[in-house]
Amino acid sequence: MGPPPSPLFWVAVGYLLGAIPFGLLLTRAFGAGDLRTIGSGNIGATNVLRTGRRGLAAATLLLDGGKGAVAVLLARHFTGSEHVAAIAGFAAFGGHLFPLWLNFRGGKGVATMLGVSLAGWWPAGVAALAVWLTGALVTRYSSVGGMLAALAAAVLFTIGRTTVPLDATWTFAAWAMAALLILKHADNIRRLRAGTESRIGAK
Repeated sequence: MGPPPSPLFWVAVGYLLGAIPFGLLLTRAFGAGDLRTIGSGNIGATNVLRTGRRGLAAATLLLDGGKGAVAVLLARHFTGSEHVAAIAGFAAFGGHLFPLWLNFRGGKGVATMLGVSLAGWWPAGVAALAVWLTGALVTRYSSVGGMLAALAAAVLFTIGRTTVPLDATWTFAAWAMAALLILKHADNIRRLRAGTESRIGAK
């Protein structure tokens, strides 16, 4: 007998997966210190990069994206429901932003949003990934690339509903992720306007 199809069960699974603070765990395990006391204090890959450990930053990026994708793929596999898969993916995103064991102070959610989007509907995920890379490389601001990517994913999921049979829940989840991600970047937006935002690679 497999896991139950109840959306609440998959909300819990998604949240618990998303709440795994890979950046914090990796930097501690490999002697790079407590990530919350370094740079911006964020637990995501961009802040891990500020430790000078590029390998750990890459691993954090992949794992934070992977946990979002896994939540979607598990829910889809065991329930066969895109509605439940979207809910599980959004819950994983929420778990990364607001992890219970870190007093609900998590990351900004860019990598997890990308992972959820790729597993949800790969064209939207690939487009969002391309926008993120382009935006970050051109501006050298990770925050700009991330916010643009979240908006791109939301737009693509919306357009996708008119061309492929995407469940409406995916559109709602994509826009909710974009809104929360931008809200989590409020400090970055203020620093961008003030010209004090750190560029990629700065410690």
